Amino acid sequence: MGGCSSQSCHRCFFEYETERMIVVKSKVVGSVFRLIQFLILFYVIGYVCVVQKSYQETDSVISSVTTKVKGTGFTNTSDLGGRVWDVADYNIPPQGESSFFVLTNMIVTPNQTQSTCPELPNQSTICMSDSDCLEGSNDVRGNGIQTGLCMNYSETVKTCEVLSWCPLEIDINLPEHALLVAAEDFTVLIKNSVTYPKFNFHKRNILPDVNSSYLKQCEFNRKTDPDCPIFRLKDMVSEAEEDFQTMATRGGVLGIMIDWNCDLDWPEHYCGPKYSFRRLDNKIPENNVAPGYNFRFAKYYKTTDGRETRTLIKAYGIRFDVIVFGTLSFTVNAVCSWFLLTCTKRRDYYSKHKFTYLDNTDDNAGEPVSY
Repeated sequence: MGGCSSQSCHRCFFEYETERMIVVKSKVVGSVFRLIQFLILFYVIGYVCVVQKSYQETDSVISSVTTKVKGTGFTNTSDLGGRVWDVADYNIPPQGESSFFVLTNMIVTPNQTQSTCPELPNQSTICMSDSDCLEGSNDVRGNGIQTGLCMNYSETVKTCEVLSWCPLEIDINLPEHALLVAAEDFTVLIKNSVTYPKFNFHKRNILPDVNSSYLKQCEFNRKTDPDCPIFRLKDMVSEAEEDFQTMATRGGVLGIMIDWNCDLDWPEHYCGPKYSFRRLDNKIPENNVAPGYNFRFAKYYKTTDGRETRTLIKAYGIRFDVIVFGTLSFTVNAVCSWFLLTCTKRRDYYSKHKFTYLDNTDDNAGEPVSY
């Protein structure tokens, strides 16, 4: 590229420079050049278009879930005696936010009243005399408010007395096997509605041709009845590669995954839920501190003399979390327009009606000219 002196800058201003191309006839260089072209083409078509589907417009799912559990079971314990359990007893709470809990095991402390009793023995509650107990003291890990008295907890141990719900719960005697064995045969109806607002697309996991008589007798089976929205609890746990009775003893958390990944380039009936199941809580043998899932609740009563009493239940069971996810994809209009204007026989005709050109040399400038 030549240079310009200060005297000839006005001439250089009106000059135009262009690149000169040399075509090299070489099999090696030509092969490398074509290989690079092929790799770029493979990346664009194979990865960007096929794998990533970057030519498609997408939208994320908005979902709502409701559940309804059914089934009855029978237990016979020293605390509760023989009794039948229905959904109002074991489904706690009856309505959850995309989740539901089924009670399978429990520790029951009946006939508790507001009174005083010796605290459970530990390093901070064992005492020798009243001077070891501080009246009004409240240990957040304890069971009540200390009265300042040192009482006999057993023949050999004394502990500080507390004002609490007495007798206190002793939660170390968990049954080795789940009490509500029949829970494995309980079923749950899952009703899931999804929306993709960008495309104004709505769908349910209960298909349009499903009627009430079908729902009364169907049960989800991946091979024979994959569209049924009613699931047997044991089957879901088994698909997560867990044993129901083992999990039911100390409880756990099971995820019900509903996949709504859909492609509107295909007919709508291909868009449907895909179910999978997995255990979500930690069950690593090397880290088994506080395993499973449990919580407490109480049932309150009034005695004939008007005194309040309660039955405390430490409930163990399986919490089922329904997790809905998915993306709806649809081919962007630009791809269809490109095909229409490039690959069809009437591409010139379509181009004439799609584009409007302005001719700046026309005396009627400002009036659109179509070709």
